Amino acid sequence: MRTLKDFFEIVDIHMVIVICLSLLLTYLCIHFNLQSDLPSGFVGIAIVFPVVFSINAAYKRREQALGYFADFKAHFVSLYYAHRDWIPKAEQNPTIQDFRNISLETFTRLHLYLKNEEPDAKNETARVYNQFSELSKLNEKMRTCGVPANEVSRANQYLRAIIIDFEKLRNIRLYRTPIALRAYSRIFLNIFPIIFGPFFANLSVKYYPVIGYILAVLYSVVLLSLDHIQEDLENPFDEIGEDDIKLDVREQYETIMNDE
Repeated sequence: MRTLKDFFEIVDIHMVIVICLSLLLTYLCIHFNLQSDLPSGFVGIAIVFPVVFSINAAYKRREQALGYFADFKAHFVSLYYAHRDWIPKAEQNPTIQDFRNISLETFTRLHLYLKNEEPDAKNETARVYNQFSELSKLNEKMRTCGVPANEVSRANQYLRAIIIDFEKLRNIRLYRTPIALRAYSRIFLNIFPIIFGPFFANLSVKYYPVIGYILAVLYSVVLLSLDHIQEDLENPFDEIGEDDIKLDVREQYETIMNDE
């Protein structure tokens, strides 16, 4: 049941229109006796190969984003432990609660930034960097609490790693797989019923009347399914497809950072 549910999620009005157009063109070609035995290899060269290449590129971007997001969270937890444990026990810890609040707000800001569909989202970028600035100030406050300079330096290295991870995630959000290749694939997918109408008509006349219509539906479903899969993977941050990254982790890390 889950497999069927996941499949039907990629079926939309665009696929229905292309299927109907494919059936209509097949019928018209049969009716007006327009038949042609087009080479089936054309589908693989002109449509399937570019779409599969785009899917592979989008999947690799998603896997990279998962790795960067994991590093981002791990460095935050490491920095939290530094603020919790490195300040001498004799001192009252003046940074830990502020660190929790800033960290959780940073997770929220990162979520909003990556999910935002705007091309630059400058305000959200500035808000994330404001959180990094506050974390830098907290690291310096550790120095006044008796934490050795070498350990403060290590805390700043954790912060540097967090910023690097953010910039890598930001690049994945801003730069997609080749736009021209995606546009080319989409154009061919939409004119596909027109190009192959005579081919399906030829099959119906040559073999069995219904076979052309069945293949018209199957070709349309397979090719548009590949296109929809690529579109779902293209932006791993929009939280629309089943394979998108779950960015709303604030509640989970609120529990972790309340560990005394």
